[in-house]
Amino acid sequence: MPEVFELIMVLCFGVSWPVSIAKSWKCRTAKGKSPIFLVFIIIGYLSGIVWKLLSNNITYVFWFYVLNLLMVTVDFCLYFRNVRLDRNAAKPA
Repeated sequence: MPEVFELIMVLCFGVSWPVSIAKSWKCRTAKGKSPIFLVFIIIGYLSGIVWKLLSNNITYVFWFYVLNLLMVTVDFCLYFRNVRLDRNAAKPA
């Protein structure tokens, strides 16, 4: 039963990442995005994955941690793309 609650937690956090990725892709700017926040989220998901591995508690929930980590990593990469786009847009023509 505790796995169900853990799954609900991970799913609730995970719902926001596709929205964030879409926004990062469409808006093409890094303004309003915090790379430090993303790093802390990545560390959190990595910690959850390591805990699952060390405790030998690899269930279906483990794969949601991995999926969320991948989505946050994509958003983090888009941040750097958008920083570059912001820099290029700020250059005088």
